Amino acid sequence: MRGIEVTMLAHERIGSGEPLVLVHGIGHRRQAWYPVVDRLAEHREVILIDLPGHGESPALVPDERPIKEHLRDVLEETFAALDLDRPHIAGNSLGGRIALEAAADHLVSSATTLAPAGFWRGSLDFLYIRAVFVALTGAATLAQPIAPALLRTAPGRAAAMGLLMTHGGRLAPEAALGDLRGLVAAKPALRTIIDGGEPFDREIDPSIPVTVAWGTRDLVLLPYQAGRARKALPHAEHVSLPGCGHVPMIDDVDLVVDVLLKGSDHPRLGQTRYDVA
Repeated sequence: MRGIEVTMLAHERIGSGEPLVLVHGIGHRRQAWYPVVDRLAEHREVILIDLPGHGESPALVPDERPIKEHLRDVLEETFAALDLDRPHIAGNSLGGRIALEAAADHLVSSATTLAPAGFWRGSLDFLYIRAVFVALTGAATLAQPIAPALLRTAPGRAAAMGLLMTHGGRLAPEAALGDLRGLVAAKPALRTIIDGGEPFDREIDPSIPVTVAWGTRDLVLLPYQAGRARKALPHAEHVSLPGCGHVPMIDDVDLVVDVLLKGSDHPRLGQTRYDVA
């Protein structure tokens, strides 16, 4: 992997081919994509970014705008700084919601989403989501003193990551520790984003390919939301991820790579079609 290049957001660019921007979920960091990035980079130029207030990016500074508008502007500025003209985008959770917003705003040529946020039933279900992240951040904060020892073993990693993935024990100890510390550091941004949460209710031009994939064992954005997404986005390709949790990249590498490559296997608008080996 190439070294980090910092512009608007901390990021990495890996591989060659059509550009595919990967956006992580709330409280996570760009390293969430590491299990799949090398495989993707055989076919795409992959751009991994840290969202504001996450990873190594600058803090998320609240202003008077809705949070989705703030994140849209940051994404658009980052595309311009990186000389990306309507790239393909893929995102998980909050990143999936950002990808859908980008598609609705005609900023991208395709959007592939893994459990995108915004399809809960109502305020009660949103309270559940909020409670999950309060529990996650609280547990991560309390666990800091013992985290290195806890995450040294596969059962410890599986227990620590159990709400997010079904096979957290497959993470390397240093990756799990980085995720835990990153979650704690992202608490201010997480609170701001959740406070501004609202359902996704926009239309996306059918000419922009959209894929929505959902893990059957998602404990954060419960799998019933896949059905709501199917109704809200009838022109999208809808995919089930059997046995996968909310962050599925470690749960089934082959399946997630396949979904991301197929979802971005379209010519960029204004470009000629390209081949995938």
